[in-house]
Amino acid sequence: MHQNARRRARSRGSVTAETAAVLPALMVVLAAALWAVGAVEAHLKCVDAARAGARAAARGEPLDQVRSRVSNAAPPGASVEINREAGTTRVEVSAPIKPPWGPTLPAVDVSATAVSATEPGAEEAGSSLP
Repeated sequence: MHQNARRRARSRGSVTAETAAVLPALMVVLAAALWAVGAVEAHLKCVDAARAGARAAARGEPLDQVRSRVSNAAPPGASVEINREAGTTRVEVSAPIKPPWGPTLPAVDVSATAVSATEPGAEEAGSSLP
């Protein structure tokens, strides 16, 4: 019986060592998963901002106000391109997303485009704004 107790103690020690070896890999996987969730969230913000901007610009709102509204709804550092023509209004929002824990890692660009039918007379308020 004394020998069985020693075997169990050795077994518990190897489980602890295996856990210590696997734990860093689990942390890397968890960090990558959290970063992916953040990138998806930023993409959804781009989609919402582009849709709202396309609707507002298609109604004939001033393009500088539309740009301001889209920039406020988009992720930080996003670029906004608005093109209003006679038939359609197009708003494109793109943003570089970096993981907060790895500022030296390359950014992932997320973007969204929304197109809306321009209402009659709205294109006279301005044709495009880069």
